[in-house]
Amino acid sequence: MARPPSLRPPPPVLLLLLLLLLGAALPGLSFPTGDPLPKEGRLVNSCIQARRKCQADPTCNATYQHLNSCISSISTPSPAEEPSVLANCVEAAQHLRNSSLMSCTCHRRMKNQAACLDIYWTVHPARSLGDYELDVSPYEDTVTRKPWKMNISKLNMLKPDSDLCLKFAMLCTLNDKCDRLRKAYGEACSGSRCQRYTCLAQLRAFFEKASEPHAQGLLLCPCAPADQGCGQRRRNTIAPSCALPSGAPNCLELRRLCLSDPLCRSRLADFQTHCHPIDILGTCATEQSRCLRAYTGLIGTSMTPNFVSNVNTSVALSCTCRGSGNLQEECERLEGSFSQNPCLMEAIAAKMRFHSRLFSQDWADSTFSMMERQNKNLALRPQPWVPSLFSSPLTLILLPSLW
Repeated sequence: MARPPSLRPPPPVLLLLLLLLLGAALPGLSFPTGDPLPKEGRLVNSCIQARRKCQADPTCNATYQHLNSCISSISTPSPAEEPSVLANCVEAAQHLRNSSLMSCTCHRRMKNQAACLDIYWTVHPARSLGDYELDVSPYEDTVTRKPWKMNISKLNMLKPDSDLCLKFAMLCTLNDKCDRLRKAYGEACSGSRCQRYTCLAQLRAFFEKASEPHAQGLLLCPCAPADQGCGQRRRNTIAPSCALPSGAPNCLELRRLCLSDPLCRSRLADFQTHCHPIDILGTCATEQSRCLRAYTGLIGTSMTPNFVSNVNTSVALSCTCRGSGNLQEECERLEGSFSQNPCLMEAIAAKMRFHSRLFSQDWADSTFSMMERQNKNLALRPQPWVPSLFSSPLTLILLPSLW
């Protein structure tokens, strides 16, 4: 009697493909995909990597150490001291012109961000001395290849006419990481227990570590003009009673505090780079997604912006230009870069339109129909042991380039 042919196990590559497909098909099943924070090696030229290269070269290392001591000796220079100090620092920086340090960058989700930014501002002394025109961002945008998933299957517990801010809050609650980070800043920013700097640190952690769809969904959810409850929920996303300064400091003083902190200075430079109109027609320097990323990056710093009311989407800094004297025009320019910025306003409006469409029945039906067609195409293929990639139609997969 002939022996039946033995079944050969599938190759390891096919087993890996099976695990990936299972993870996509089952909403409750996930597999580790690596550290979500960008690795140093993923940056084209991380300042930390550039510093290591410089340390290996005695001449470069000595020059950097001199420049570092030059910058470190500066606390708050007086106007009379600043030109000579600046010249000394710039002269040292000239020797590093051809090194990789001068073109190094950081990322606001990297683990060693503070160390990276310290290096960046050390080798850019002109910008570290309070230059308002921070026109070059220290941050490099890395490409997100991982699809974003938002499970809307459990939203049927809400009333059909529930406002969208409540729905996005529920989506955050249903995501373990978003829920954990949101509870952390909610506790730090609540009521009588509020400690402003702890609150700001937890806010930064939320917008750095939570996925962009969840974080931006909470912050930029659309509300009907008359729905003040929805608008209040949106405005309270960043806990204005705790995160914003008491009273209204002068905007120039707020900027001075920001420029004295490497992280806030970096976020301000990033905002001015990506949300800056480059002509009188309001043409924006970069695409809207980068502007929004730069805008949310300011949340949790001394220049935390917020919606000004519960009934519209106007945003502003929590400061005033009263008493600015000879610097009135400069102060108003800073204030207007938030409250009258066409690039920022249109980016927020476009994202809110996208969020509104996300819960539109027609748009959802067309999305799910596309998934079902792809599911049928997969079913026609002779792959009996591979589960369908789209077996869970209520898990909406949002690719980074979707809007």
